[in-house]
Parts: sequence; C-alpha cells; structure tokens
Amino acid sequence: MGLTRRTMVGGVSALPLLAGNLTSNLGFSALAQAVSTPSVAAEIPPILFVHGNGDHAALWITTLWRMESNGVPRERMMAISFTDPLARSDDKMEQANRSSTEDQRRDLAEAIKEFKQRTGASRVALVGNSRGGYSIRNYIKNGGGADISHAVLCGVPNHGIYDWDEGLGGEFNGRGPFLRGLNEGESEVTPGTAFLTLRSDGIDKYAQADGRFVGKPGTPTGVTPEGPALKGATNLVLGALDHREVAFHPRAFREIYKFIAGREPSRIEIVPEAEVRLSGLVTDTPGGIVTNRPVSGATVEIYRVSPESGERSGSPIHSSQTGADGRWGPALVEPGWYLEIVLTAAGSPTTHFYRSPFPRSSDVVHLRAARPLGPADAGAGAVVLMTRPRGYFGLPRDVVLIDGKEPKDVKSGVPTDSTTTLRLAAEEVGRPVIAIFNTERIVARAWPASENRIAVAELTY
Repeated sequence: MGLTRRTMVGGVSALPLLAGNLTSNLGFSALAQAVSTPSVAAEIPPILFVHGNGDHAALWITTLWRMESNGVPRERMMAISFTDPLARSDDKMEQANRSSTEDQRRDLAEAIKEFKQRTGASRVALVGNSRGGYSIRNYIKNGGGADISHAVLCGVPNHGIYDWDEGLGGEFNGRGPFLRGLNEGESEVTPGTAFLTLRSDGIDKYAQADGRFVGKPGTPTGVTPEGPALKGATNLVLGALDHREVAFHPRAFREIYKFIAGREPSRIEIVPEAEVRLSGLVTDTPGGIVTNRPVSGATVEIYRVSPESGERSGSPIHSSQTGADGRWGPALVEPGWYLEIVLTAAGSPTTHFYRSPFPRSSDVVHLRAARPLGPADAGAGAVVLMTRPRGYFGLPRDVVLIDGKEPKDVKSGVPTDSTTTLRLAAEEVGRPVIAIFNTERIVARAWPASENRIAVAELTY
C-alpha cells in the first residue's frame, strides 16, 4: 500500500472574529469569544476521526465545526484520509487500489503516533464511522490500546453485514476470521479504553436481517439491527437515523461530545467565523475505484453565486492548480456566500460543485470529479446530480426534491441512496435547478453534457 495521506485539521490559522452579517442578531462577538474556552482543551483529549469504506476526511467537516463551536481547538483534532479507502473482496488477496484490514491498522497507527507527537498528548480519543471502526478496534486490540482513552464507533457493523459460511475472507463477514478475532471472549471491548457504539433504530442498511442490501434478497443475513452493539461497551440507539447519520447528524455529535468530554455540549449549532479559509485535496478514481490518491495538475476555481439563481457574481474569487500533493487552496470566502467550485482534471468530466455557505474554515474540503458520462446519459443536454455525503435520502422520512419533483431513482423505506440524477434536454442547458433536502436548499446550473460537464448540488448537512 502506498504512503497514507493524512489530513490535519488544525492547519488553518485562526482569523480575527468580527461581527458578520449571518450573526448580527445573535451577538456574534460574544459567541465567538465563548467558543475559545481554555479549560476545554485541557479537559478533552485530542480527537482523531476515522472515515468509512470509500470515504475521506471531508465527511467529518460538520462534526469538526461543531467541536470547534464548543471550544475544542482545531489543532487538537485530526481527520485521516486513507490512501485506498475501499476494502478488498478478500482481505488476504491483493487487489489494486484497495486496502486490507492490516493496511488500515498500520496506517491508523502511524496517524496516531504523528498526532500524539503533534499534540504532546499521551492518550487520544478515536471516533470512527462504519469501516473506520474496524481499524479502530483492530488497532486497540492488536496494536496499542494503551494510548486510546475513548473509542466511539458510529454505525460500525461490529458483527458483520452478513454472517455466512461463504465469503469467509471478506472483512464484513461476521463469521470470517477478522471479525471473529475482534469479537472473541466474554467482552468484545479492550479493557482500559472507554467504548461507545451508536446505532440506528432499524434503518441502517448494513444492519438488516434480509440480504437485499448485500445482493441476496430473501436470504437471511444472520445480522440484526443490534449488530453494531458490543458487549462491554456503552450502546446507544439514536432513533430513525441512517447508516451515515449515526456519525454525522447533530444527534450523533451530541453523544460523541458528551462521551468524550463527560458533559453536554454547550451548543449544537455551528458558530460562524467572520472570515473563512478553505482548502483540500483533489483525489483520483483509477478504473472507477475511489481512492484518496492525489491528483496533480488539476485546476480548482471558486465563484460566488446567487442563492436564488445559481448565477456567478463576477470572476473567480479563487483559482489554483494542484501540485504533486494534490492540495488546492487556500481560498478566502465569507460565511454567507453560496459557492460554485469547478474542478477540472485530465480524464474526468469538468465538475461544477454547488455548495451551501461554509460557516467556518476547513482544510478538508476534498474534491473528487463526478463519475463519467455513461450510456444512460446519452442524448441528455445536461446532467445534474444531487448528493448527500453525510447521509442518505430517506423517503418518506425526508423532503427530497430536485427541480420541483421527488426523484424517482431514490427508493423508499430503508434509506440506501445518497445520489439522485436529473437529466435535462438540450434546450434546458443553462437554466437553474433547485435541489432541496429538508431545510437545505441549493441552486445549481445545468451545464452542457456535450462539453463533458456535470453539475453537482452537494449537500453539507
């Protein structure tokens, strides 16, 4: 496995906090001062966030902002991006651009060592989503639990997503050697580390009794909604939250903070900064496999756009090209600006990301180009995607509208879909497309597919 790229949260310098238009009625200066509580840094261990299968550090951005809004300094947090975030089909068999459980354990160990050196802490807390919890448990049990104070496992399929005699080499098989090794014994946790599991009340697609979500409808998985719970841990059910929301939803944030800090957070909302600096990593998808391998020579442009029409307000407010490390930025924006981020990279569609305002600075605004235009897009004048990286679209649980209609490619019931596709005729190129998910509203523009362009309305919440 190649060198692991780790994204440090805390590399963005603090900026002066001035009264901003978003918070003029909330007493912004008082709020800004309230989030800088010295005692918080002393009481809470440094926190390292670990993403799931196929993901990257950017999924933790709202959690990081909420932590900062409760006084946790940026330099006391870190989010890892594994180089090859997808699991192998068989854990012991080499597979291009995919990682084994041992790869993940080793790379997490390197990140923990680096994080401890940077913070000077003897122990750190780990928070993981989905597959990220596997690397956390593997590290604690087999690599060094003495330096981990807390382990929070969010939607982690701790007993597998299926429990079958076939496919025993897969790490997600509860009957396979990897999970049997983690779960053996009367207690399923390692002494000396405080464990918390967070799970859904029945709508986590990877904790289902029926195999329809793993390609075998009608076949019992041998797993139940209680699968993420561990003997010896504090186990909490968070209600009707999906597989990702049990990590990234405000409800999950409350429990993560409370477990590590030992008290309730002082706020759940994100406190805006007066000035915001954004940067991140451009990553590759060789052969259609998502990775966190850096893309050099990619161009990132940022435009301020109208929240009502999606139209650009003048020339780019930022333009940069990635080097060998794949990094772009920093871009200086204001917390009330809606943005269009344009990613141009060789071999990929030019991708126009439309985003809600960024209330705070971040160096994990990671970008992957949209998927290539395919046969299903033939004849379309424009293709617009609506994506939700930190959760799924739940119907009828959520309000999900794209261009004024509920999407037909989002299944109802257990939330399983995080992307919906809208295809428009040639005469509709250039017009606005409104994407609504509950209270978040983004207006994208339809770009010509004939120029190998795709628009993405990317939800933050």
